[in-house]
Amino acid sequence: MTSATSPIILKWDPKSLEIRTLTVERLLEPLVTQVTTLVNTSNKGPSGKKKGRSKKAHVLAASVEQATQNFLDKGEQIAKESQDLKEELVAAVEDVRKQGETMRIASSEFADDPCSSVKRGTMVRAARALLSAVTRLLILADMADVMRLLSHLKIVEEALEAVKNATNEQDLANRFKEFGKEMVKLNYVAARRQQELKDPHCRDEMAAARGALKKNATMLYTASQAFLRHPDVAATRANRDYVFKQVQEAIAGISNAAQATSPTDEAKGHTGIGELAAALNEFDTGRKEKGDPLNIAIDKMTKKTRDLRRQLRKAVMDHISDSFLETNVPLLVLIEAAKSGNEKEVKEYAQVFREHANKLVEVANLACSISNNEEGVKLVRMAATQIDSLCPQVINAALTLAARPQSKVAQDNMDVFKDQWEKQVRVLTEAVDDITSVDDFLSVSENHILEDVNKCVIALQEGDVDTLDRTAGAIRGRAARVIHIINAEMENYEAGVYTEKVLEATKLLSETVMPRFAEQVEVAIEALSANVPQPFEENEFIDASRLVYDGVRDIRKAVLMIRTPEELEDDSDFEQEDYDVRSRTSVQTEDDQLIAGQSARAIMAQLPQEEKAKIAEQVEIFHQEKSKLDAEVAKWDDSGNDIIVLAKQMCMIMMEMTDFTRGKGPLKNTSDVINAAKKIAEAGSRMDKLARAVADQLDSATSLIQAAKNLMNAVVLTVKASYVASTKYQKVYGTAAVNSPVVSWKMKAPEKKPLVKREKPEEFQTRVRRGSQKKHISPVQALSEFKAMDSF
Repeated sequence: MTSATSPIILKWDPKSLEIRTLTVERLLEPLVTQVTTLVNTSNKGPSGKKKGRSKKAHVLAASVEQATQNFLDKGEQIAKESQDLKEELVAAVEDVRKQGETMRIASSEFADDPCSSVKRGTMVRAARALLSAVTRLLILADMADVMRLLSHLKIVEEALEAVKNATNEQDLANRFKEFGKEMVKLNYVAARRQQELKDPHCRDEMAAARGALKKNATMLYTASQAFLRHPDVAATRANRDYVFKQVQEAIAGISNAAQATSPTDEAKGHTGIGELAAALNEFDTGRKEKGDPLNIAIDKMTKKTRDLRRQLRKAVMDHISDSFLETNVPLLVLIEAAKSGNEKEVKEYAQVFREHANKLVEVANLACSISNNEEGVKLVRMAATQIDSLCPQVINAALTLAARPQSKVAQDNMDVFKDQWEKQVRVLTEAVDDITSVDDFLSVSENHILEDVNKCVIALQEGDVDTLDRTAGAIRGRAARVIHIINAEMENYEAGVYTEKVLEATKLLSETVMPRFAEQVEVAIEALSANVPQPFEENEFIDASRLVYDGVRDIRKAVLMIRTPEELEDDSDFEQEDYDVRSRTSVQTEDDQLIAGQSARAIMAQLPQEEKAKIAEQVEIFHQEKSKLDAEVAKWDDSGNDIIVLAKQMCMIMMEMTDFTRGKGPLKNTSDVINAAKKIAEAGSRMDKLARAVADQLDSATSLIQAAKNLMNAVVLTVKASYVASTKYQKVYGTAAVNSPVVSWKMKAPEKKPLVKREKPEEFQTRVRRGSQKKHISPVQALSEFKAMDSF
């Protein structure tokens, strides 16, 4: 046990002027500013103006003197309260007072004679000495805070040792209560120190140590209690020793972070981007500009490297998708075996659990190897280290429970380690998700779900209940993980149309599709498990399975809506071989163009460059038309508008058919293309019916417009005839006309216009104008062309 009278060793050189906290910086800033201003004023040199006293220099000197006095007052107070560094603090205060007096005299003399270079030099030297003395005082005060923290750490270490030496459960409860009180005090002091630290590495180390201390405190009590209750079980001692070691390491971590003596991340192996990612990055950046042939070769090699990256990401994501699925199953099986008291089974399942933990760590390190996210890699490796060290202790807790299955203490100890394991696995899972691409995850998950759906259908047709149940559980787990990850991803985006579409797709999968799939699985398992096989709708099960795949695929499409063409190009390379869900009685039309086991889509991808260029030209025209369609459709809300919905569906199908011509996309063979064409035809028929229904309602309006135009033409002809008749009448009868004209025909005077047209400012700045475009005249505008003549 640590002696209460042993001195606290501070790993910090008092002579060092290294500033480690933000508080010291903030306190020094005003004095540094004032002294710097005073020194800069002295460096301006002689002025051309009339010589005299500098009022500003006197003001600055007084402000420096006042700031120095404030430091002296605070320093004396800290020196009185400090026990460990009292002598050093008193000496530092006296040094500040001495240097402050020297600075006061030098600045006053300089203010009286600002043109003297000797007095200016004396003041600059005094200013430097004063800043050094004040900095040393503040650093000593900072050391006093660290000493106070170390004192708390020492008390906690003593309380921990007392807990370890408890002889019975009542003694343990009392000592652990005291340990908890000291822990609260230590956490408060450590949190304050963490906020003040300048070095981000030290802040992270302090936070990690505080978290580890808090995490292991609960396990400390249950592990110690289990050891006192069952000292004859070796696993209880292993549990207790592990937790004590973790707490001691956390205390040491707080001490090292407070004194800036923590081992670096490089020493721990937690820092840096992935080794494989770093190697590929170095390969990419190591190229040098050469001639054209070499540039072409480099471009080809770059493409191959990019393909290699994608394949590596895909391979790692395959491992992640499988390993981080139902991560709690091995643990639950282990606990159930322990509760039954079967130590032989516990040892067997312990091996499975250990392999599962090793797989999690291995896959996490694989994910790190291809990631460029340095901070993310650090978190993953730290979490993996925790998983690796916690795994044996979970097994020890299970062995303790298996040896004493009726013990409440053993059960509580198992529950604590179970909760800790699940929390740590969640931390590792989230950390791995942060360094992997959501697009890659969705692509791989979609393919895995399609595989599992096919396995489910085959198991259903073969009557294999176990495979059906296990595979259906995997589908539910994968779908739940997709929903969880995408919902978490959408929290990183501002709410809008994009997030609404994605969340609608996840909601449909979770609330509609998955319950139906679970219901069909349950019905199928009950029918197959009955003594007498019961009839059930196989096609209903197939439809429910297909909806699961379609739901995940729709989520992926919604997520990819805002991706760039380059990102979509990369994503399409993840498409795998063809899968199909079919019933036993369904007929599949094979493609006549299959060559050496290749699909038609693969054949399209292998077309000559000339053919690909022609297809690309047509595809470019298609994309232009698609952009026009998107611009028009985006104006309208598709809710309650079947025409817009059909337009979007037809556009999506045509995009898939276009991708097929490039050897990509979901369509695999010509039969898929034919089915897609049928869907377009069906959607086109529905749109034709809707458009005709709209047109039928507009016949009267069309007739009205035509009648109005005819009427206006008749009016124009009448006006022309009246004008001719009136003028003719006057010519025939001349001045002897008995009656005056019914109307008077006079030419309207033209409107006045300026001789020089003045340009508007906005027109002057925007000289480039649009070219003339063909105008579409609406019926209302056509009617407005005809206006009554005022002269009637």
